[in-house]
Order: sequence, then C-alpha cells, then structure tokens
Amino acid sequence: MSNKIFKKILNNVPRPWLIKISYLVRPMIAFYLKGNKFTDPIDGKSFRRFLPYGYEKQRENALSPSTLSLERHRLLWLYLKNETNFFSTTKKLKTLHIAPEQCFLKLFKKQRNLEYITADLESPIADVKADICNLPFEDNSFDLIFCNHVLEHIPNDKKAMQELFRVLKKGGFGIFQIPQDISREKTFEDNSIINQKDRAKIFGQYDHVRIYGKDYFDKLRSVGFSVQEIEYAKKIAPEKVERFCLMKGEILPVCFK
Repeated sequence: MSNKIFKKILNNVPRPWLIKISYLVRPMIAFYLKGNKFTDPIDGKSFRRFLPYGYEKQRENALSPSTLSLERHRLLWLYLKNETNFFSTTKKLKTLHIAPEQCFLKLFKKQRNLEYITADLESPIADVKADICNLPFEDNSFDLIFCNHVLEHIPNDKKAMQELFRVLKKGGFGIFQIPQDISREKTFEDNSIINQKDRAKIFGQYDHVRIYGKDYFDKLRSVGFSVQEIEYAKKIAPEKVERFCLMKGEILPVCFK
C-alpha cells in the first residue's frame, strides 16, 4: 500500500473506525511483511519493513505491523522495561491510561501487578468514557498515569494538566508524551485556523490545536509536577535505535507529584 493511500485513510477515516478496522487487517499485514530487518521490541517480532505513518508528512518505517506501535510507543516500552520497576514490582500499581494505545492495551490488562483503568471520550477500546478536563476520579487516586499524544488535541490543555495532577497520588508519576518541535522555544497555537487541510499543514494533523515547543515542560511544572526531560534514545545503542525504528531526539516527559 502506497504512502499516499495511507495518508488519505488517516485524514478521512474517523479514528474510532480506524481502531476497529485495524484489528481485522493487522494479522494479514504482519504476515505479508515478515522478515528480519526491523524488530518491534514490544512483542519481539521482526519484519522486512514497517509501515509508513503520518497525517501530513509520512514517516517511513514508523508503524509496526504486529502491535501497531509507533516510534514513541517503542521508546516508552523500552524506558519502562529498562529504567523502571513497572513490569517487575510486586506492589499493585493503580494505573490510569488516557486514550489507551492498542499496542499496550492487552499486555497491560494482563499484568497482575496493575489495577489498570483506561479512559477516553471517543475511543471504542476505553473502559471509562471521560473528559480529560473533568476526570471522574477522586483526588490522589493513581500511582501511575499514561497520557500520550492527547494534550495537543485539547483546547484547554492547562485544565487537562491540572486534572492529571489532581488524580495522581503523591509519590506517583506520569508520562505525558506529545508531538514536539524542539527547535521552537514557545508553543504555537492559532484558534483562527479552522480549515482541516490548513490545520494539518500547520500543526501536522487536522485535529491538533497547537505545536508544543521547549516550554511544554515548564507548562507541566506550572501546575505542580516535577518533570524530568529524558532523551532516552541516547541511552540505547545506535544499532538498536535503527533496528527498533526509534525517533532520535524525542524527549520523554516523566512527571512526578
């Protein structure tokens, strides 16, 4: 399938439909692309190539055919596996996952050390229908929160950040990845841009409302989080960065309360 077709599908098929369709076509694509050039570290399966991905600019070898993980998901997986006790602790971790990704969903649900709750307004695979700006959970409820590539969709992102801080337990942590242009000092947004094609061209995706700059981390700090800016790919051997199809320069925002 060509990059143009992928781009057209992404920009014209609603995301809930894409999620449902992907469950049907994924096994066939994974079988067709079997090989040994690239490996998805989440399930250990290898392929002759990964799929392209991107709403505006297509990135080659971005989407794993087996788990449907993107570069950011594989980086997060490696960080959790190698740098935290997420998979190994015997302590029960009450975990909230906003807009749960397919590549993690079944695996996290099976983890005996997690009390795993997923939430989203539209996703057909989320447990709880919830607005991130008004979460239906008590203060200090969760040991761990994942909220990846969500805040760039939210007009009032500060309110969403405040809600994430509110429901996180003291001593807990969250990882809140976003698409980020680290060449920008300041985040850019312009509510007057309403045409979807214009938004895709300017913001990288038709349903994004901003492009985050370096000040993203300070935005998180302003609501109370202590933030570590971790460029984790630098800790991974270059040959594995290539084999796992990771994105160089991506920064993991690991946020503590």
